[in-house]
Amino acid sequence: GRVEVPRSVTAVLGQDVVLPCRYRAQEQEQVVQVTWLKRGPGPVAAEVAVLNPQHGEHVQEPFVG
Repeated sequence: GRVEVPRSVTAVLGQDVVLPCRYRAQEQEQVVQVTWLKRGPGPVAAEVAVLNPQHGEHVQEPFVG
């Protein structure tokens, strides 16, 4: 499959922003889980949220809301 995201997104400090992300699956491919990560200055990315069709959505603190 292929992940498609815009090259840049403009945001206003203190306001909500939508970060578009589309996954184009290959034929006969089944997506079983999606995980969003936030990259920072360090070597380890922070897990933001997980979406699993069977177990639902889980958003990590401090990203809730």
